[in-house]
Amino acid sequence: MSESCRGYMPRSAEWGTLALILACYGGWLAALWLLPGISLALTVLALGVMAALHSSLTHEALHGHPFRSRWLNEALMFFPLSMAVPYGRFRDTHLAHHEDEALTDPYDDPESNFQDPAVWSRLPGWRKALLRVNNTLLGRMVLGPLVGQICFMAGDWRLARQGEPGIVRDWILHGLGLSAVIWLVWQSPTPLWAAVAGAYMGLGLLKIRTFLEHRAHETAGGRTVVIEDKGPLAFLFLNNNLHIVHHMHPGVPWYALPQLYQARKADFLKANGGYIYRNYLQIFRNYLLRAKDPVPHPLWQQGE
Repeated sequence: MSESCRGYMPRSAEWGTLALILACYGGWLAALWLLPGISLALTVLALGVMAALHSSLTHEALHGHPFRSRWLNEALMFFPLSMAVPYGRFRDTHLAHHEDEALTDPYDDPESNFQDPAVWSRLPGWRKALLRVNNTLLGRMVLGPLVGQICFMAGDWRLARQGEPGIVRDWILHGLGLSAVIWLVWQSPTPLWAAVAGAYMGLGLLKIRTFLEHRAHETAGGRTVVIEDKGPLAFLFLNNNLHIVHHMHPGVPWYALPQLYQARKADFLKANGGYIYRNYLQIFRNYLLRAKDPVPHPLWQQGE
């Protein structure tokens, strides 16, 4: 951590972040019990927003917020409102993703959407078509959660069969948390299908953030985006749209990222080669129905 960033690091518990976590759970419970009598569509929408916010808070927790205690942060995120990926698996794969030299690597970056061109050339036509649609923003939001979940679970199944430690444990813990979430849904007026739809919607919302946050580039810094959005999506993503700031200073909490970015904007844009968008509206206009990148990694054969 550079001296210029020490002032952005919390010295004690982050009570604002803790309050937001509790508000997220409270909002989710309120949506389950209070909204079905008004509108199931509104219920699904609210559950989706809460699931997306919970996932953003989970990202904060694995980076050491709101407490210095790892077990306490992980306990706070025990209930998987998005229902999909175990906390422990998200933690381990995401921290591996923070090895910036491997960003976008089809093998070494667990969050890469690029394919090895040699593997791509052998895929059947239907799978290529599916991945091409998934490479548009609309496709990523609608199909991306399902495609990503299938690929993630298939990868974990292979790792578990190979004896990778922690895989089975993390899925068992996830099952316990998911069982509690489903039990709460059953006690509420919300049908289970609506809760599942809300969780899926939350994952789709997150795909807006991850859609182009990394690109193929010769330098590690040049692979990570800045989206200067200050609207509802920026809050929902807890300012992780300022992604180069987060990658260069992953310990800085979400609420300090905008100030740090403004203080050192020229440095961050120099580091990422000017990979910048003004807001999410610009991204929707450019890429809702059009792919930004090819599926096969464009630099892989050059030793990327």
